[in-house]
Amino acid sequence: MIEQWIAANFSPELAKQVVELFVDLLNAFGETFLMVSISTLFAIVGGLPLGFLLHVTSRKLFWNNRLANVTGNFLVNVLRSIPFVILLVLLLPLTQWVLGTTIGPTAAAVPLSVAAIAFYARLVESSLCEVDPGVVEAAEAFGTSPLRIIATVLFPEALPGFLRGLTVTLISLIGYSAMAGIVGGGGIGDLAIRFGYYRYQTNVMVVTVVVLVVLVQLVQSLGDRLASRADKKDI
Repeated sequence: MIEQWIAANFSPELAKQVVELFVDLLNAFGETFLMVSISTLFAIVGGLPLGFLLHVTSRKLFWNNRLANVTGNFLVNVLRSIPFVILLVLLLPLTQWVLGTTIGPTAAAVPLSVAAIAFYARLVESSLCEVDPGVVEAAEAFGTSPLRIIATVLFPEALPGFLRGLTVTLISLIGYSAMAGIVGGGGIGDLAIRFGYYRYQTNVMVVTVVVLVVLVQLVQSLGDRLASRADKKDI
């Protein structure tokens, strides 16, 4: 359908170029979607409990454990201090061990997931720090167990912040995925670099930039809407 429309509105040579660009862009979008989806899932599964751990093991709360808190903070700070392009190379042995290959979008998702877990964990901790301490103290005064406080007080109160943090993480991962070409991960950013930069195809660069801008805008709008719905103040 789309190929027929292109053939009917462009010259044969230009139509061929447009079709090739459309196919390449579609494949690149699929690779980016795969990388970002996997790493976002791991950010939630790993970053959310890690962020809670960092918060509840601090001196201010019920599970005060200095060793766990210092260790967790150290690991998060180390991972966040390493530029992603370097982390990508450093984790090649881990990627090879886990997947048996270092090439492809799935392989690129391994370092992306590691970076996402550390990044989102810090955002989760920041959101939990914004919860009114009085609410937690009131729950403790009623004899509520720590696990119940986490499930019924901390999580609901910080949920809007979690969603906003996840939105920021998702957008950052889209940007990080542009570096996946270093390990042959593909994606929209890799398409822009290979064709738009190395081959001087300005049209490819412009199209990929527009696609990335639209994608980020959609993610930001969706994240803001979900966070507003979760925020009790907006209900």
